Amino acid sequence: MGGSGEAATNLAAYGHGMRRTTGTTEPIAEAAARARIEEVGAGQFKAAVRAMWALGDYHTFAKELVWDLGPVLVEACGISAGQRVLDVAAGTGNVAIRAAATGARVISSDLTPENFEAGRREALVQGVELEWVEADAETLPFGDDEFDVVTSSFGAMFAPDHRAVADELLRVCRPGGTIGMLNFTPEGTAGEFFAVLGRYMPPPPPGALPPVLWGSEEHVRELFGERVAKLDLTRQEYVERSSTPIDYCEFFKRTFGPVVGLYASLADQPDQVAALDRDFLEFATRSNRGAPEGPAEYHYQYLVVVARKRGD
Repeated sequence: MGGSGEAATNLAAYGHGMRRTTGTTEPIAEAAARARIEEVGAGQFKAAVRAMWALGDYHTFAKELVWDLGPVLVEACGISAGQRVLDVAAGTGNVAIRAAATGARVISSDLTPENFEAGRREALVQGVELEWVEADAETLPFGDDEFDVVTSSFGAMFAPDHRAVADELLRVCRPGGTIGMLNFTPEGTAGEFFAVLGRYMPPPPPGALPPVLWGSEEHVRELFGERVAKLDLTRQEYVERSSTPIDYCEFFKRTFGPVVGLYASLADQPDQVAALDRDFLEFATRSNRGAPEGPAEYHYQYLVVVARKRGD
């Protein structure tokens, strides 16, 4: 289960009325969502998200479960030496560090700069240099047409305003450049995982769209529309492993910021903690596709998005 500093922004949407929208109603729903999101205190909400992702140990989490996916997006986008690359909602640099290893000039951006130090240490170990910039995926602090490639791996998809994210990814990418994303699909293990957690979280921001819509081909096509000359959408799967389902749950409780924060928020409600423990373990046991003797295996489906922005 991937994620980054944007992820907690819309985490609860999984467990509160998550459903796929249709092509007919989607633009209307998104317009209404954006209007309602603007009514809430965005600054206060983003600060809470940032604090949540400073909990736990995201780099340990990422290295153990999703680190192998960085090269998948780098290869899909054809990143190469000399290109100017922006990784959005980058966490500790899973994609950004691999992009830098090709010789590209890379900026790794994320809402939670507390995770940058771990990313800098990893980059040093890998012998690469890149820039680290605090940034919100919905309002990127970069110029128009500034990058050859813009990427996001299980990160920007979690920001509540999908249209704003798509607009920003396109805005900072040069004409003819590439936008690449890895996004969880509405179907499968990811949706079930966050539905379990979402039942114990406060409601998402008014109008927030479910993150897994970014894993719907129809939704991605609608977001990018005629602004891209080519759009390749491919479904793939990766596997997370742990010794047992219990160990899988405990690892999340130690390292994954949203889960650490959720348990902390329920600390004075022992009945709720017990119920969450029960539901979380039941999910981990039910979703385990490994052999009875172990290790436990969790298969997550995701959509690889590669878009080519229209030229001038």
